Amino acid sequence: MPAFERYLTLWVALCIVVGIALGHLLPGVFQAIGAAEIAKVNIPVAILIWLMIIPMLMKIDFRALSQVGRHWRGIGVTLFINWAIKPFSMALLAWLFIGWFFRPLLPAEQIESYMAGLIILAAAPCTAMVFVWSNLTKGEPLFTLSQVALNDAIMIVAFAPIVGLLLGLSAISVPWATLMLSVGLYIVIPVIIAQALRARLVARGPSSALDRFLAKLQPVSLASLLATLVLLFGFQGEQIIAQPAVIALLAVPILIQVYFNSGLAYLLNRISGEKHCVAGPSALIGASNFFELAVAAAISLFGFQSGAALATVVGVLIEVPVMLSVVWIVNRSRDWYEQAPAVARNSVSKGT
Repeated sequence: MPAFERYLTLWVALCIVVGIALGHLLPGVFQAIGAAEIAKVNIPVAILIWLMIIPMLMKIDFRALSQVGRHWRGIGVTLFINWAIKPFSMALLAWLFIGWFFRPLLPAEQIESYMAGLIILAAAPCTAMVFVWSNLTKGEPLFTLSQVALNDAIMIVAFAPIVGLLLGLSAISVPWATLMLSVGLYIVIPVIIAQALRARLVARGPSSALDRFLAKLQPVSLASLLATLVLLFGFQGEQIIAQPAVIALLAVPILIQVYFNSGLAYLLNRISGEKHCVAGPSALIGASNFFELAVAAAISLFGFQSGAALATVVGVLIEVPVMLSVVWIVNRSRDWYEQAPAVARNSVSKGT
């Protein structure tokens, strides 16, 4: 696992400190950045988000969609978790914890915004980081690639309707024009650019050309992520200082959702007779989030200083430690998983 990803929680913690400090020392600079908008799109953030997202989308080979039927049980389970369970369960958890249990402990004017951020986070299935988690569980690479490609394709058409529906059910007003603009800016256009660049590099020769290009682009992507977080915490500094427990409170529904969705996906794969090398990545894909997209959408819809933006960033903060704990559970439970009669029958029928 690359060093940056391994210590992502530490970098986010540092960004909190640096962002809050710079927000107090250079308020004029942050106000100027926040005002740099065209049609409600913050230009500096849009550039940073593109630099984050495009390298990740370049890793996805949409030709893998032709292979989705090879592991149809795992594909079916993951799609069910990602699109039928995950966003709706998070909406319920957000209402239960943020809207009810923790309401007295949070600023009243940000309650709905926090809930919106959690819903946006859950509606964006993970992309690039899943390859790391899958590798750590000795997952089936072809399944992981085809599942991520399928999720990205579905996200183009399903992200906006699901977010709009759940925010509406939660009585949170959502500007549909801005939501559709966010989908175009942060999903459709980056996918087109990433796949065009990928095709051009692949046409030049072996995959090593693509690998070298991605290696050069990766530091830019990571720097853009950190810069975006510094900006967010620069705007959120006063709220965090006034109520430092807000991050911990927002983390509670995210943690519950991760373990619930990963556990449900893992169990359903076992019941269906899918192999462990597919069940592991399926559980991890079902639990993790495309937090770069979530951060971008939250900023576009609600602004830098919103609780929604802060809620999505909490997802970044806990991503690595919580997903590594899921990896540990999946690896340690392999013997238990493979004792299932359905799995045994499936393995025998395939001659494994």
